[in-house]
Amino acid sequence: MRNKNQDNLPLYRVSFARITGQDRQGRDELARPKEIGAVWPRKNGKQGGILQLDIIPIELTQRQGVIFLVPVDSENQGGSR
Repeated sequence: MRNKNQDNLPLYRVSFARITGQDRQGRDELARPKEIGAVWPRKNGKQGGILQLDIIPIELTQRQGVIFLVPVDSENQGGSR
């Protein structure tokens, strides 16, 4: 059961890190992730979530980066600050 405080929290924080190059093994090297939005629960007990992006990085449209979803809880709130 969710408490009142949890109703005001997103399910996930959404971050994006652009690809800055490759290492010697050919793996992508990433820039520091930047928070770009959140995933919010749907109302009335519906399954899934609603993605809200505050920023849409141009690198996202060019497949030159990675999206991270970080779960939010009432203690941590999912922030990386």
